[in-house]
Amino acid sequence: MATLATLHVFRRISLNRFVYPLTISLPKHFHNNNYQYQLFNNNKNFINKMSYTTIERGAPNTTDFRIFFKNDDVPISPLHDIPLFADETNKILHMVVEIPRWTNAKMEITLNETLNPIKQDVKKGKIRFVANCFPHHGYIWNYGAFPQTWENPEVLDEATGFKGDNDPIDVLEIGYRVAKRGEVLKVKVLGTVALIDEGETDWKIIVIDVNDPLADQMNDIADVEKHYPGLLKATIEWFKIYKIPDGKPENQFAFNGEAKPREFALHIVDEVHQHWKNLVTRESETAGISCANVTVENSSFKIDASVAEEAINKSPEPAEPHDVDAIVDKWHYVHLK
Repeated sequence: MATLATLHVFRRISLNRFVYPLTISLPKHFHNNNYQYQLFNNNKNFINKMSYTTIERGAPNTTDFRIFFKNDDVPISPLHDIPLFADETNKILHMVVEIPRWTNAKMEITLNETLNPIKQDVKKGKIRFVANCFPHHGYIWNYGAFPQTWENPEVLDEATGFKGDNDPIDVLEIGYRVAKRGEVLKVKVLGTVALIDEGETDWKIIVIDVNDPLADQMNDIADVEKHYPGLLKATIEWFKIYKIPDGKPENQFAFNGEAKPREFALHIVDEVHQHWKNLVTRESETAGISCANVTVENSSFKIDASVAEEAINKSPEPAEPHDVDAIVDKWHYVHLK
């Protein structure tokens, strides 16, 4: 259950002519018996060590199930309190894993609850599982999100011509290892594709875990086809057809499904990171999004650790997983026209 990441200390950030010197509150020591990541800040002579752990509440496979996050035993929001960058100089980012590869449960960082725990998406009162569309089983990558990002639904994306989908930006990790739900990975950006989902821009950033054996050889989108032949094609197919068994039409892509390179993807990440900064420094919350955090000093939504702990304690007690209907394992034979 333990997951790890480094901490990045924010520099001054200009937002619409104003300057918000966002900073992160740091406990003195961070440790974990299994992993330690270090950050050498270029401006100060100290090392910060961070460890993230997860706490499961409620019963898995129910609407009550939640995965909360802690850092050095202090409850945090995976959306607001985990830094986007593990190493900004080298463009190494943190990724929060919501859905491990080969699994079907549609898990996501929830926006409207305090501390933004991971929960299973609900549709018509029932927990949601994605269909297995032959030859794919569940998600074909480790699927998750970049913390401290937000695709603003009020801003028109210049690249796609559609507004954002009101979520943190999605991430597809393609390394060999099946990650754990709630794990925090350090990843390298390789490129991106732009899904147009029901009229909204839904960027998918393609990354690889920096600890993967192939990570040093993976530096841009062309390397994906070189070392993972067929994966980009399968990725486009997966997103086009995965909702068809639910009675929805084929999804569409911007740029005719062409994958854009690393620098383009990093530019998109910078944009959605800026949207998050604007979100978390507002005086009032955006409808449907909890901005409660414990580390962003200049955010009016910062809460005390004791209040954050109370949010976890109010959630249902841990319980045994419920059985999953066998229909979840059905293989659907879907073909594009």
